[in-house]
Amino acid sequence: MTNQPYGGGYGYEGQLPPGTPYQQPRSQPQAWPGQGYDDSYDPYADQQHTQQWQGQTWETQMQPPVAAAAPVAPGPVQVPEPAPVTAGEPEPQPEYGPATLAGNARITDAQRARAEGRSPVIEPGMQPALLTAVLGLLLAGGAALGTYALLVPLVVLQGVTAAGWFRLNGMWPARQGIALGFLGALVADAAMLVSDRSPGVILGTLGVWVLLSLVLQLRSHADPDERMYGLMATVVAAALAIAAGGYLAADADAVVVGAVAVAAAMVVRALPVATAASVVIALAVAGGAGYAVGGMSTDAALMGVGAAVCALIGHRVASYDYPSRFVHFTAGVALPLAAAGPVVYTLGRVLG
Repeated sequence: MTNQPYGGGYGYEGQLPPGTPYQQPRSQPQAWPGQGYDDSYDPYADQQHTQQWQGQTWETQMQPPVAAAAPVAPGPVQVPEPAPVTAGEPEPQPEYGPATLAGNARITDAQRARAEGRSPVIEPGMQPALLTAVLGLLLAGGAALGTYALLVPLVVLQGVTAAGWFRLNGMWPARQGIALGFLGALVADAAMLVSDRSPGVILGTLGVWVLLSLVLQLRSHADPDERMYGLMATVVAAALAIAAGGYLAADADAVVVGAVAVAAAMVVRALPVATAASVVIALAVAGGAGYAVGGMSTDAALMGVGAAVCALIGHRVASYDYPSRFVHFTAGVALPLAAAGPVVYTLGRVLG
């Protein structure tokens, strides 16, 4: 029995036995989910080429297309040997490549210090120093004009001190603490004006504000550690803002000498000189400025040096922990003058 080609009377793929009814060939089953189908059916047979994305994405814009390459057997990696460094020549500095999608591995000294758990030191720079000098000259000019003329730049100094201390400690926003510290400074100023500029009201106001800071933190629902940290920041901010009122309690001549000395010391300290050298030069310039402004007096020179020492301490404190542009233009401007306030009053009374 011979097979007949497709299209004959018996169907296809061979001859049917006599008496067998003719059957239509079954259509190719569709590959619906969950249904079985013939193994000979390949739904991906018509896909002869790999689909390629034709649009532009962020990665295609940033990186060049990768061309297909034939596989190459890996060979030994050639590591270049460092060039020998002869005596007297500086050691070659490492070269940093361009920024990559994974991020640039080059970090600043402040970032490395934070990663290692150390406090970074970033000095405020010349612009905050100039603002400190301007504010110091305003204090000196206000003291020469009168008590109420001195009060205007003093209030600005106290407000910037309270705000800058909170941001220096990484606490922002801290509106309640800033407002409480600034309010304490205003109360101390008003009490000094009423009491004929008696310095005793500064200590009294500070004691009351410590109790208010305790009450404020006891009402907080934060963690105990965070509340303790906020309490210390609030107390110190209030103490610095209130202690800056020493300019109001001091004699006018002492305020002029101390404020001018701080202004001169901060500008010199911001010059691009080594730290140790700039500190020595700043103290010398402050002493000379006090000597010149204080009527060629040795006591005025000593007062200028004492005020500059406190100002340099405040300047150093403003360079720690969370230095940023906002910190530099608040704490970096105010802390040198605020730290020198009590010393200006004390030296003014001692040196006459």
